Amino acid sequence: MSGWDDLELLLDSPSSLTVTSSARGTVKDKANFKVEEDVSALRKAIEGIGTTEKTLIEVLTQRSNAQRQLIAKAYEKATGRTLVADLEGDTHGDFEDLLVALVTPPAVYDCHEVIRAIKGAGTTESTLTEIFASRSNRQMQALSEAYLAETGRSMIHDLQSEVSGDYGKALLILAEGKRDESTNVDVAKAKADAKALYEAGEKKWGTDEGKFIDILCHRSIPQLRQTLVEYKNISKKTLQESIESEMSGNLEKLLVAVVKCVKTTPAYLAERLFKSMKGAGTTESTLTRILVSRSEVDLLDIRAEYKKLFGCSLYSQLESEVSGYYGDALKHLSGQDD
Repeated sequence: MSGWDDLELLLDSPSSLTVTSSARGTVKDKANFKVEEDVSALRKAIEGIGTTEKTLIEVLTQRSNAQRQLIAKAYEKATGRTLVADLEGDTHGDFEDLLVALVTPPAVYDCHEVIRAIKGAGTTESTLTEIFASRSNRQMQALSEAYLAETGRSMIHDLQSEVSGDYGKALLILAEGKRDESTNVDVAKAKADAKALYEAGEKKWGTDEGKFIDILCHRSIPQLRQTLVEYKNISKKTLQESIESEMSGNLEKLLVAVVKCVKTTPAYLAERLFKSMKGAGTTESTLTRILVSRSEVDLLDIRAEYKKLFGCSLYSQLESEVSGYYGDALKHLSGQDD
């Protein structure tokens, strides 16, 4: 029995797409935080002979992002160099990427991930799908502002030239960060939406993708949860099963991700983590992105879902799949297991 199965239970459970507190993060503000002490520890670790990676991990994974920003400012004031530049000069590979991600403000980090996904040959749709399906309106708006500040261009404008078709249409709606935020559920409307979805997919020869995009990308989370319940009553299939049988490619993946995040974002991200470690080779960029970006949002919930879905703890999986300083830093972020 995983978070996916019982739709009725969903109707009262909280959603990390609407929650703004960081109560479910693994990383909290450090008590008795002393910025000067941290700066001098980091300087010693970086400027000494040979970098002391252990210190870098202990300081940067055990402070909140807000505290890391204060450290970065004080570091630059003390040395005349940016902390990011020094980390880039002194560490490399996945470990470097992780440390740089940790000292980057969350919205700017999301923005860098989006830029990375759309630049170069071919767009990395899986990254865009994950970010755009799992961020709240507030996070999407912060990401857009960061994008404009970094590039001087609007994110929507850049996306338009990179993604097309129905996938592009859905992504652009999500990118606007204008999902309805009302918490009132209109059951009649949920029934009508469910019926419209059923008629646009299961019941029709050929699928009206536009209907799916419109409803799934605009309605509030509580409203969509009710719609999922109503849909199953009409169709006998879940909406996710219908999307999987009616659609294909990137649009299918995006709409399934949206439905999963409506139900439970942590379970969706737990699944992403599992897939990034399973099979040949590990997708480190996904591990880094999820553990860093959710460490102060809902990583405790992701850990719980991981255990429920896959029968082993996230920590033990990291232990067996990821090694070296990079693995240590990830384990520090995920926190010891329950």
